[in-house]
Amino acid sequence: MIIYPAIDLKDGACVRLLRGEMSQATVFNTDPGEQARLFQSQGFEWLHLVDLNGAFEGKPVNGAAVESILKSVTIPVQLGGGIRDLNTIGMWLEKGISRVILGTVALRDPELVKAACREFPGRVAVGIDAREGYVAVAGWAETSDIKALDLALKFEDCGVAAIIYTDINRDGAMGGVNVESTSDLAFHLTTPVIASGGVSSIEDLKALKVEEDTGIEGVICGRALYDGRIDPKEALALLSAPAVEDAD
Repeated sequence: MIIYPAIDLKDGACVRLLRGEMSQATVFNTDPGEQARLFQSQGFEWLHLVDLNGAFEGKPVNGAAVESILKSVTIPVQLGGGIRDLNTIGMWLEKGISRVILGTVALRDPELVKAACREFPGRVAVGIDAREGYVAVAGWAETSDIKALDLALKFEDCGVAAIIYTDINRDGAMGGVNVESTSDLAFHLTTPVIASGGVSSIEDLKALKVEEDTGIEGVICGRALYDGRIDPKEALALLSAPAVEDAD
C-alpha cells in the first residue's frame, strides 16, 4: 500500500484545510519545493498535490508552486484541482506530472474522463469527495445528489488508474479515517481505491492495511505528517509489509 504525502496549495503556500473550508487554512510551509524535497528525503515514493485555489476557480492557479515541486523532486507526482479539460490535462502531463486527478469534471462530464483515459492511458485518476455519502464538487462548495459508489461505477471499464475517495467531514479534522465507507467502496469496484481524509494516527493506517485486500491501494496523509502524529519511517514500514491475513 502506497502512502501519499499531501501538499495542498493555497496562494502559493502549503496548507491544510479543516473540512475543506478555505477560511480554515493552516500554513505549514511557504516553500512548496522545500516541502516536497523533505517528503522525498523521508522515503516517500509519491506525492499528492492539490491546487486548492484552482479547485474553486476551475482552472490552474498555483502553477508556479507546482512547477517548483516538479523541479525539486524525482519521485512521481499526482495533481488535482482545477483540471477540467483535455488541454489542461495534456499541459500538466507534459510539464512532468505523472497522474492527473479529475474531480468536478468527473461528475459533470464523465465522457471527458473516458476520453482522457483513452488519450493518456494509466495517467488519469478520479477524485470522489463525499459528504454524507454524496459527491461534492467545485472545491467542495457544492454537494450533488449522486452517491459516491454510483459515480465510481461509471468509470469501471475505461482505464481509470485509481479512485481517490475522500470523506470531507473527516478531512483535516484528525478524527480518524472512514475505513468502513472506503473499504465498502473498494469492495464494489475493480478500480483501485486510494483512501483520503481524516488520517490522524498510525492506528488509522493499520486499520486501512487490514482492509487492503478489498482493493485499497494507497492512502493520502496530510496534517498528521506535518504535525508529527505519524512517523514517516514507521508508516512506510507498515504499509510496505505484505498484506495482513484475515484472522477468520
